[in-house]
Amino acid sequence: MSADRVGQIREALGSALDPTELLIKDQSHLHAGHEGAKDGRGHFDVTIVSESFTGQNLIQRHRMVYDALTELLATDIHALRIKAFTPSER
Repeated sequence: MSADRVGQIREALGSALDPTELLIKDQSHLHAGHEGAKDGRGHFDVTIVSESFTGQNLIQRHRMVYDALTELLATDIHALRIKAFTPSER
């Protein structure tokens, strides 16, 4: 199921933000027993590089990622750590 979730996250972010770099790590195993993990949703670490972030501040970038993942946040994602860059920042 984890690989499916990572694939779904990759597809949603790819469609919405056309990243030049995208790294998704499932960190759910580090949170076993955590209250938020009891319902089966996962913890993920996302590093994303996209031209779409140009001119956007950190909060706006994170909002763009959350917007792209709205459906998955309701069903599959409990926690999300985001690192968002423009290509020139990488």
